[in-house]
This record gives sequence, C-alpha cells and structure tokens, in this order.
Amino acid sequence: MLIREHSDEVTDDELIGIGNLLLVAGHETTSNMLSLGTLALLEHPDQLARVRDDPVAVDGAVEELLRWLTVVHGGFPRAAMQDTTLGGHPVAAGDLVIASLAAANRDPALVDDADTLDITRPPVAHLAFGHGIHHCLGAPLARIEMRVAFPALLQRFPGLRLAGEPEFRHHTLIYGLHRLPLAW
Repeated sequence: MLIREHSDEVTDDELIGIGNLLLVAGHETTSNMLSLGTLALLEHPDQLARVRDDPVAVDGAVEELLRWLTVVHGGFPRAAMQDTTLGGHPVAAGDLVIASLAAANRDPALVDDADTLDITRPPVAHLAFGHGIHHCLGAPLARIEMRVAFPALLQRFPGLRLAGEPEFRHHTLIYGLHRLPLAW
C-alpha cells in the first residue's frame, strides 16, 4: 500500500529501511520475547503451571515477563541540555546519555524485589516498549501474540522441558536466544 500510494515520495533506501524496521521491531523482538519467556517459565515451574492452567494469569504473566526480560535494553540517545549529575557522575551540556530500559525495569523504586520474576505481581508501568514518542507502535500486537502463544505452547506440550543449554545472543541490539533446545 505504501508503494502503491506513495511510490513517488519514497526512495528505495527508505523502503529498505522501513522493511528492516518492520522485521526487527515487529518480528525479532516478539520472537525473542517468546523464547526468553518460555525459558523463564521453564525455570519457574510454578509460574509456568499458572500460565498453562489459568487463563486469567496470562495477562499479568505477559506484563511481568516484559518487565523482567526487557528485550530492547537501550533507549534512544538524548543530549543533556545543561550540566547536571546522574547517579553521582557529572554530565556536561551536550553529552549524550542513553537510558538502560532493562535497568529501569529492575529499579527497586519501580517494584519491590525487582530481580524476582513473579507473574502474580500487579502490573507496573514498565519501559519494555519504550515511552512517549518512542513507545513501540506494535506493543498491542506483541501483547496479543504473547497472550495467545504462551498458553497455547504450554497446553499443546504439557511435558515441555529444556533439552540442553540455551545459547544467548551477545552484542546485539535485541536481547534474546540463538538456540533454545527443548523436548516434550
């Protein structure tokens, strides 16, 4: 539709950029969230059982997994408007600062016992999808995908278990797994 209706306004490079953004933001993040969330639930069998057996539990589980895992760790860079201090470190006007979304989601000021996965925890205003103008446009779709996928996976394969060591992705923009060996 974009090409059909705006082909004279969009360059090939812009179309490639849009396609890349849709692939990374719309597929990579959710697929890594599903694999990491599956691993987290397998490592917490009591919480896995709740997601599998209680349709009401999945909404809270999705929000808690998003907070606890945060697949996009870095926010967008910002320039300091004036000299200031952050966390005891001086920041000069013009310096670039990048917030860690993962650290913000584990901040004890946000939630008690922030390093513990607890799908019964009341949802909090996490930053897994960013914030403000940079809030993920696909957040509602990602939530729906996870709310459907986790219970479906766990009900279809009730004996799901790890079948080896997961292989984590390192040095990438999106936190995730290269490999999650499973058996059922």
